[in-house]
Amino acid sequence: MSDQMPQVTINELPETARSIEKKEHQEITSQASLTYQLQRVNSWAQRLPDRAYSLITFALLLLIWSIISALKLVPDLFLPSPASVLRRFISVANEGFVDATLLAHAATSVARVLVALLLAIAIAVPIGIFIGLNRYARATIDPLIDFYRPIPPLAYLPLIVIWFGIGELSKIILIFLAVFAPISIATVQGVRRVDQSRIRATLSLGANRWQLIRYVILPSAAPDILTGVRIGLGVGWSTLVAAELIAATRGLGFMIQSAAQFLVTDVVVMGIIVIALIAFFFEWGLRRLQTVLVPWDGQI
Repeated sequence: MSDQMPQVTINELPETARSIEKKEHQEITSQASLTYQLQRVNSWAQRLPDRAYSLITFALLLLIWSIISALKLVPDLFLPSPASVLRRFISVANEGFVDATLLAHAATSVARVLVALLLAIAIAVPIGIFIGLNRYARATIDPLIDFYRPIPPLAYLPLIVIWFGIGELSKIILIFLAVFAPISIATVQGVRRVDQSRIRATLSLGANRWQLIRYVILPSAAPDILTGVRIGLGVGWSTLVAAELIAATRGLGFMIQSAAQFLVTDVVVMGIIVIALIAFFFEWGLRRLQTVLVPWDGQI
């Protein structure tokens, strides 16, 4: 019995061609629809501001945290629920924790950081200008700053306690040392970036040394100085917990350490969130201040 090949009749050819053509048309239509939908999603995403993406990110993190807590994947001792942290926030704000309310702890910590920051600005900016303008100062002072800058604050904490005791002065000095290096280094870089032609033009017009610093160097270096202040404030704020280990009775770092000793985890998490929020507002405020004080940034 011989094999027989299937044959397509002449009448079936147009119908087969139409079927193939219809299938190709459906695929093209589907691809075009998918491309259109992707373009719409992309256009919608581009219209969203950056702040919306930040809010979405925090919302997702909060959702994941809530799900983990609801499913009891992690014991409450190690990761309390967002509701528990919120209740503890209200409780500490109203009734206090370790003999002080949340506002008192936060105000004490902010005061320590601000005093150290202002002291560092008052000393680091003139020294940075001096280093940037004088090669002898650069050769003598720069190595000292580079020597102590990489040392963690906890390393020289015992020495500060021995020298200055356990009062407020030792805490402020510890934060000051953490803030000083970033501000001085940023000031030096800002002075070195000043256009030399502007300096020569100012001197050719008869300006003295003080006028040169006041009207040329400081305005030109101000963006770098403010950037150094922002970095220094972040470093100083992160050093706060170490500073408040020194026989403190108030402060956010002291509150967190006390809560950790008694395994009050919701207070620990709440304190961390408060520290992060205050640091965020500090950063936001300094960015706004930089925009107001140095509107010429990037134009000179």
